[in-house]
Amino acid sequence: MRKSFILLALLLFCTISFSQTNIVGSVVGATTNENLPDVEVAIERSNLSVKTNASGEFDFSAFEVPLGEQIVTFSKNGYISKRYPIIVNENQILDLDVISLKVDINEENFRINTISISDNELSSDESASDNLSGLLQASKDVFLNAASYDFSATFFKPRGYDSEHGKVLINGIEMNKMYNGRPQWGNWGGLNDVMRNQVFTMGLSPNENTFGGLAGTTNMVMRASQYQKGGRISYASSNRSYTGRVMASYNSGLTEGGWAYSFLASRRFGEEGFNDGSLYDANSFFASVEKKINDKHSLNLTTFYAANRRGKSSPNTQEIYDLKDISYNSYWGKQDGEIRNSRIKEIKEPVIMLNHYWDISEKTRLNTNVAYQFGKTGNSRLGYDNAPNPDPSYYQKLPSYFLANPNGADYAGAYLATQKFQNDGQIDWDDMYEKNIFSGGTSKYYLYEDRNDDKQLTANTILTSDITNNITINGSLGYKRLKSHNFANMIDLLGGTGYLDIDTFNQGDAAQNNFENPNRIVGEDDTFKYNYELDASEYNGFAQAQFSYSKVDFYVGANLEKTTYQRNGLYKNGSFKENSLGKSEELDFTTYGVKAGATYKITGRHLVTLNGAYFTNAPTLRNSFSNSRQNNSTVTGLEEETVKNVDLSYVFRSPKVKARLTGYYTEMDDASEISFYYADGISGIGRNVTTAFVQEVLTNVDKRHVGAELGIEAQVTPTIKLKGAASYGQYVYTNNPDVYLTSDDFKFTGDNEIDEQRRRVFGKSYLKDYKIAGGPQQAYQIGFEYRDPDYWWFGATSNFFSNAYLDVSPITRTKNFYTDFDGAPFNDYDPAVARELLKQEKFDSYMLVNVVGGKSWKIDDYFVGFFATINNVLDKEYKTGGFEQGRSANYRTVSEDMGNEKRVFGPKYWYGYGTTYYLNVYVRF
Repeated sequence: MRKSFILLALLLFCTISFSQTNIVGSVVGATTNENLPDVEVAIERSNLSVKTNASGEFDFSAFEVPLGEQIVTFSKNGYISKRYPIIVNENQILDLDVISLKVDINEENFRINTISISDNELSSDESASDNLSGLLQASKDVFLNAASYDFSATFFKPRGYDSEHGKVLINGIEMNKMYNGRPQWGNWGGLNDVMRNQVFTMGLSPNENTFGGLAGTTNMVMRASQYQKGGRISYASSNRSYTGRVMASYNSGLTEGGWAYSFLASRRFGEEGFNDGSLYDANSFFASVEKKINDKHSLNLTTFYAANRRGKSSPNTQEIYDLKDISYNSYWGKQDGEIRNSRIKEIKEPVIMLNHYWDISEKTRLNTNVAYQFGKTGNSRLGYDNAPNPDPSYYQKLPSYFLANPNGADYAGAYLATQKFQNDGQIDWDDMYEKNIFSGGTSKYYLYEDRNDDKQLTANTILTSDITNNITINGSLGYKRLKSHNFANMIDLLGGTGYLDIDTFNQGDAAQNNFENPNRIVGEDDTFKYNYELDASEYNGFAQAQFSYSKVDFYVGANLEKTTYQRNGLYKNGSFKENSLGKSEELDFTTYGVKAGATYKITGRHLVTLNGAYFTNAPTLRNSFSNSRQNNSTVTGLEEETVKNVDLSYVFRSPKVKARLTGYYTEMDDASEISFYYADGISGIGRNVTTAFVQEVLTNVDKRHVGAELGIEAQVTPTIKLKGAASYGQYVYTNNPDVYLTSDDFKFTGDNEIDEQRRRVFGKSYLKDYKIAGGPQQAYQIGFEYRDPDYWWFGATSNFFSNAYLDVSPITRTKNFYTDFDGAPFNDYDPAVARELLKQEKFDSYMLVNVVGGKSWKIDDYFVGFFATINNVLDKEYKTGGFEQGRSANYRTVSEDMGNEKRVFGPKYWYGYGTTYYLNVYVRF
């Protein structure tokens, strides 16, 4: 009896001693009663929060839960947040059982618009793509919301980072292109309804899938089982890129048999958007099927195909905008009464991916993914040989050309040019057909496309393990393999009988684009001009450890990559017979990175976060070959880019106020860049070449990005929210990079002025302290939002932008600017005048006012609603970007051009949209 009593007492003592205070429960959807994963469950006035697992369950066993009266909050995007009062007793497990969350139909309207607006922006001309780094990264962060919804239309880039500095993943698979490092958003355009499950990681903070990028990481989860059960049909109208969009989708949810499936189809269309002649024609399809094999294994198959064609719009000089307006586009003309754009971007690249999810144990998960992407991307343009330039905005057709006549201003010619351009100013398709038909020979005018047909295989495996309640490790291994076929494809001979495939700017052997098949007559859909393959592969590994404690969270991470590139020429080019056919040398880069950071929880409302990183990046495939269309030459002095980054944030969060203030500092060193243009006034070539089509290669480029960003919002009443955001940045070149030009117009001189690969070295380009172009470096916002309990809402923001700069021409900042053709300085060179000529243009500041609003109804089991936004309500005209033309390359040509009544080769600009609208109407069931 005594032994039994002692044993019972010991058991009771152990139970009391080792029992733990805990809060557990699960969360479901109020309408569907289905489990809700990734719901944030937090204890107010503390720093404790967890997320529900795939079964909707949560517990706080990893934390020391505060005792007494507490309030637990439940929040998830698309659902109405809930506050739940509880009493926590010591050594007690409090089971909250099942908590249900209602769908927030107002929030759903907002999220529909978020991606719809983004899709409009993503369909702009490729030259504007750099401002897209943050468009799909909106989250609860106040500043990022402002950057995504209101700042993005101005080419604004958070912290000045380009899109290649951010990582975009789908189901854990990186979608950034190996060619230029950028995500090609058109590959999933029109899939709005299946893109809402996004996980965004700011900057280089911890991410379980990848090391990450400076601009953050967005992982779009396209698993069939993760979509809420039901369907949606919607129609959208806009005057930005497309004029109409219809979309339908359905998600089954996880059935009793363990199956889940999701489907979507959409169409976007428009003869022209805000810019004249910018057609839009896109069809998108998505399917995902998942089988939950058992409690540990799930297999998901996802495929999507977003075929799209869209007409590009031209950058123009200020003279052209003054003659027309900001919607003018020189790329189109009418043929048989129909608009025909000569520059069409067409993307047809389906993606297939298979994902395996393995819950090895309650604390360890392994995700293995394989994806295959294939298809084509084409960019069309007009070609012409021994014929006048068909571009209606060609400089010799504008008034400025006649006013700059060396023999005196030709006012009559300028007047006639003005009248002709204002009354028409578009491509004359009929004239080109007529000239080809009556030439009696091969086509002088033709329409072709620069094509790249890609095949890419990507595979990775990602491990996540909760070693203890406080320690989590992440690791991944990945592989990529790209084979890219690049060539010119003849689309339309424009009434001609064929095209003679030679370079008419060269003679003899040098004129042959394909030396082994000379003087070939090309027909429609034939390959010509250039033809080569690019092969690339990448192996990568990533490891990370995260530590979470009551007052401090911290992490460390590292990655290692090996990248190889090689060109394989399929034509022997007549100008580069020894260096064009066959394989180039193989370029090999080994890169690495380390990062670390910590969050100190001063209280539950006050947090301080510090992140730091040092890593290297391989140059992109695009920037590794100096003239890949014609030869195998690699960039001289090519090396890995080095990046150093640190950011410090203060975060305040309370039930009514949320705020974040961040300061950041980034250095990017030893980068390389390549650009293509026509240049006038190139000195020291060994012959008096006045105009040459060149490839400009910059190496050892160093940049610095420093600044601060602030976001704050206050729920001043249950229905009214005030918000503000600010970004202050300074993005500059911090050194004088090396520059050289290559061109088949250059002739080998044998005296080292021009080498065998037609390279002309210019030494340093004095870019130090010039501002990096690419949108405003300062942006500020104030706004409000009203949400009525009857499910209608309205909001407005006022957005101020400043410190945007013109992209300068590096060649005009070299010794070429002040030297004559004989290599000696110009005898009339004036340093004071030169400084004024080379001063970087700063764009005017401007303010944009945007308004948004919507209304929703719940009718039985249906949600019906609409959402509308009007951007740039006051119809403000503003420049979003631009670049100096490299055509004027020295002191005399620039000073002469600047001295004209109207500049002949003035900068080319992009203007933002005027007043635009977007309207979305939907039914969800």
